[in-house]
Amino acid sequence: VQLQASGGGLVQSGGSLRLSCAASDFMFRLATCNWYRQGPGKERELVATITSTGTTNYTDSVKGRFTIARDNAKKTLYLRMNSLKPEDTALYYCHLKLMGDWWGRGTLVTVSS
Repeated sequence: VQLQASGGGLVQSGGSLRLSCAASDFMFRLATCNWYRQGPGKERELVATITSTGTTNYTDSVKGRFTIARDNAKKTLYLRMNSLKPEDTALYYCHLKLMGDWWGRGTLVTVSS
């Protein structure tokens, strides 16, 4: 299984980005999908989850600002991030859980104040 994350970049505070994570050769539609992030000097944290049935969950700090979504036909996971804050600066990883744990390489999001 290969996961390719993209969409990171440099954005000003209050801006928006959309991250994508494309999966290959995988029963994507059956997987629970997550976005994690690891900021400078911080531990990796779970940001958002979407199950195979579409149920979503978010960490408190991003509720109302981030939206996780999936397109099973395209085998792609998304994270729409609005109203970005400097504290959202981190390396963002996509993660799939199905018959094991699969991680993407991460995409860097930098939010300037």
